[in-house]
This record gives sequence, structure tokens and C-alpha cells, in this order.
Amino acid sequence: MPKVQEIPERYSIAEREAQYLLFDPNVQLRNTTVLNINKTYYYPNDRPVPGFFQIQNRRYLGNKYKLTAFIADILKEKCGSIQSLCDIFAGTGVVGNYFNKRNIRIISNDFLYSNYAALQTFMGATKIDFVKLKEKIAILNSLNSAKDNYFSLNFGDTYFTLENARKIGMIREKIEEISVNDDEKMALITSLMYAVDKVANTVGHYDAFRKKLDTVNPLVLLLPSIKLENNFNNEIYCEDANQLLQKITCDVLYIDPPYNSRQYCDAYHLLENLARWDKPDVYGVAKKMDRGHLKSDYCLKSATKAFAELIRDAKCKHILVSYNNTGESKDGRSNARIKDSEIVNILKRKGDVQIFERDYKAFTTGKSNGDGHTERIFYCKVTK
Repeated sequence: MPKVQEIPERYSIAEREAQYLLFDPNVQLRNTTVLNINKTYYYPNDRPVPGFFQIQNRRYLGNKYKLTAFIADILKEKCGSIQSLCDIFAGTGVVGNYFNKRNIRIISNDFLYSNYAALQTFMGATKIDFVKLKEKIAILNSLNSAKDNYFSLNFGDTYFTLENARKIGMIREKIEEISVNDDEKMALITSLMYAVDKVANTVGHYDAFRKKLDTVNPLVLLLPSIKLENNFNNEIYCEDANQLLQKITCDVLYIDPPYNSRQYCDAYHLLENLARWDKPDVYGVAKKMDRGHLKSDYCLKSATKAFAELIRDAKCKHILVSYNNTGESKDGRSNARIKDSEIVNILKRKGDVQIFERDYKAFTTGKSNGDGHTERIFYCKVTK
């Protein structure tokens, strides 16, 4: 439990409120309604379309695709008709994309450039000639080289077969050469990243590679499935969430921050390297570049303070916060950084709060007990 002198800064509150929280920090949580949802959702978009990939067709820690309909039900019940939605920690972008319609302005943000490229492709692109894009993807797929390059020298015979690694590096260089505008460049980079995900010798992230190189399928780029007509009013950002939120307004603010100490820039360093293509030095067995500038406060002890400041600065009508209870963890790195009581205490300074929850089987590294794991949506109707 924090000391009384630590509370004002941690919760971004006045000192006069600190004694109240220290006395009983769980009182607000006990007085908050919890609604358990037991409903089966179906996802027809899971059916693959030959030659195309969709935004959800990649492996990503905390991917919310299987929860989008659950989130939509809450929005329909609590928010009614909306004109704008901000997904401030967008990740793969599946939540914002679910609501991406002509009459809804989507504000999508992620601090990793590799995620920003995909967000821009699916929700920001308005200037893509699909005939020419298909021709260029065919050109990229036809490339072959027996020569090593930056990518193959660093990641060949570990994360990828040497042949695939050489091709990935060659394709990334070619993208710089053949792209005619930013929308096309982002689409080609995104196509490459999604193709890389299919042939990576990993369990879905890049903290490590499997010792046995048994992912040997050839690399094949596909076309992104995009509805350009839905994107004209959208805003796509690659900024610090807390800083960005000071500059924007929206009807609905959806918040899905990192839950624990596992930094996303550590798990997806390779894709970040590939997307930025600055060709930095890499080190260690996992071949990671310097990521100090990409670390998130939400994975550190400062998570509660960062969240309190985020909510304080929010200019919106409704707030939805996804935050897992993360189950029983044997690894301290997997423990949630912000307690449920802290989330509720902070949100109630903004308005009225309810909690929606449903059982959910999440990705684990094999060290966690998933029993009792639930996905929580903390809903706040902003009144203050």
C-alpha cells in the first residue's frame, strides 16, 4: 500500500483526497456494479479471402479481435449513436477498425511505428490504386537473391530460414524504391510484416526464436483488404498516448494499455526494425536494437500515475478501459501493474462507473494459470 505522501502524485489528485484513499482504497470498487456477460459471438470475417489479408490476421499479444463484438454491445447499450471513437493504445487496430464506418471518425494511435504502418494502411489510407498495388506485390513476391543483406545477416537461420531472411531484406529495400506515395508505402510495409508473421520461427512474438528452425514455408505477400471509402475522416497517430490525449476530443475513448511489465517494444523489436528500416546495430541472442526510447510507462511502477493523468486529460463523453485480471501468475512480470481498485478510483473522479466482464482465454507463456481469467471492460459515463 502506498504511503499517504505518495498518493497525490500517484493518483494525480489533491492532498485532501489522499487520506480518503489511504483509509479504504477498495471502497469504490466494492460499490461498483459488476455485470457478467455470458454470450457467444461469431466472426464471419474470419473466413479467408484468397489473395488478401485482413487486419486481424496476425499474432499479437493482447489482440482484442475476439472481444470486439463484446465491446460493441457495451457501446450500443451505454453510448448509443456515436460520431467518433479514439483507440489510444491501438496495437493491431482491430477495435478501431471494427467501428470504422463512413459516419464514424476513428482516431487510432500506437507508439510503435510498425503498428502505425498497419493502422495507416487499414484506417488512414485514401490514395491507393489497387491495380498498381497488386502489380507491385507481384514484383516483390518474384524477388530472389543469394546475396546476404542487413536482414539476413542479423536474422537468417534464427528467426527465419536464410532464404526467407534474404528475401525479406531485399523486399524491404525494393519498397523504398517503388512506392509512389505514403499510403502505398505503408500498405507494402504492412503486407510484408503480415507475411513475415506467417513464416517467423517463433511462438508469435520476438522475445526469442525457437531452437529448432522448423518454419520453412516460403514468404508470400498478400493484398490488404481495405475499404478506402471509410477512411476519409479518420486520424492516425504514432505518438505518446498521454501527450496525444491532451490535443484531441472524441465521443468514446477506448483504452487498452499494456497490463504488465512486458514491454511491447521488446516483444516486437524485429518488426519495428523492419518497418523503420534504419538498420541499427543489434545485440544479444535475440538480436534486439536499442529500444530505450520506446519503453512504456504503463509497464513500469509509474503505470498508475500515467493512467490517472490520462483520464484527467480525457475530453470525451464515454470511457471504456480494457484491463485483464491476468489470473494467477508464477512470473512477477505478468502481474497487472494497475489494481482494479485503482482503476475504479481514478475513473470515478471522472463520472459514473460500471464493470462488464466475461470469461476469456488469453495468450500465456505457459507459466500462468488461466483459471478464472476474465476480460474486464471498465465503463465510465463522463459527468465531471
